[in-house]
Formats: sequence, structure tokens, C-alpha cells
Amino acid sequence: MGPRWLPLGNNRHECRRGELERDGNSRVQDLDRYVLVGDSFGAAVALTLAVRRPPQLRGLVLSGGFASDPLKGVLPKIGSYMAPLMPGLLYRQLTLRTHALLLRSPHDTGPGAEIRWPLRASRQLFVRSTSLPSYVGRVRAVQACDLRDRLPNVEVPTLVLSPSYDHLVGEDATKELCRGIARAEHVVLPDTGHMFRFSHPGLYAAAVTGFLERAGVTSLKAEAR
Repeated sequence: MGPRWLPLGNNRHECRRGELERDGNSRVQDLDRYVLVGDSFGAAVALTLAVRRPPQLRGLVLSGGFASDPLKGVLPKIGSYMAPLMPGLLYRQLTLRTHALLLRSPHDTGPGAEIRWPLRASRQLFVRSTSLPSYVGRVRAVQACDLRDRLPNVEVPTLVLSPSYDHLVGEDATKELCRGIARAEHVVLPDTGHMFRFSHPGLYAAAVTGFLERAGVTSLKAEAR
């Protein structure tokens, strides 16, 4: 069996670290080899599993990822503390609108976007898939995240993929990953924002596929056969 794509980071998950590890381990226990691909919070989930050195792991892709709390600005901090106090309509209209603003970039709807991803699309995505308890749990998990000392445990080829414009996860987070992971390759996708997997899916897929081929991991074409 060739490497298999494993999307991690369920929006409805309560985000407790032990539960994340058990959930991830349960998905891969019957695989002889696989590649972990994580986006944003899902990248932190993938990294949490990768630092445990699972023997079947052949590659790692961290898109908009981080090894420690990237929420450095005042607005994210205020939002994280206020969110539990604003259920219902306040959560949907205020908290999620603020979060969508942090995710936004001018490239999401620019002429280079493969699929236009307006501000309301990000908010609607969270309204559909993320309850208030899950949102609060995720934010607290991000604030408690610190895998910097365990990054040397990641020994597989790793793609650190970042957009050219990102207010939520900044350059410092990317530098931490690249310093700590010996086989890290950093690729910046030009004219993209944090939500590039929605606005530029073709560019994203090409970057990941190219990395897997350069790293000597079984290509998607081989997997399809």
C-alpha cells in the first residue's frame, strides 16, 4: 500500500491533546505507511502526531502551521477571552466575523484567485462546522501548544507551506518550524492568504504533489493505480 492522504483536525473536535492523539492514531493504525497533511489548526494536530515518531510516517505537510501559540496580536487575544461569554447570535455575528477578518487577505478575491473566497465564505464555513465549545476548545489548545522542544523528533521530509500574506499565522511561526525540523523545506505560495486551500486549490495541490515527488514519496499517480 502506498502513502495515503489523511486530513486531520476535525472542526467539531473538542481539541484536547490526548483526544487528538488517540483520534489520529486510530486512523493510521492499520496503514503500513502514510503522509500527514495538516492545514492551520490541522497542521498543529498533524505535528502533534509526527513528533511521536510513528514508524509508518513517510512525509509531513504543514500548511499555515505552527509549533507554539501564533496569536500574538491584541485582537486575537481579546477574542479568545471573550468568546466563551458570547454564545448564540453574538458568537455567530461577532466572534466569527472577527475571526474571518483575521483570515482575510486581498488575494482571496483578487484576479489571481482560482476560486473567489470572500469574507462571508470563511464566516459561513465556521458557522456550519464549528460550535462555540469547539471554537473555545480550539483556541485554548492553540494557546497551550508548545512543540518547539520536540521538533527534532520529526525526521521525515517535511513541507512547510505558507502564504505570502497572513495576519493570523506570521513569519515567526514558520521560522520556528524550519529551525526545528531538520528536513524541512519552506515554500511560499505567491499572492495567497491563509485560506489559500480554498481560493487557490490547484496551486496548493501542485505544491504538495511536487514536494512528495522531490522527497521520493510515492506520487499521487502511483497511489491511484
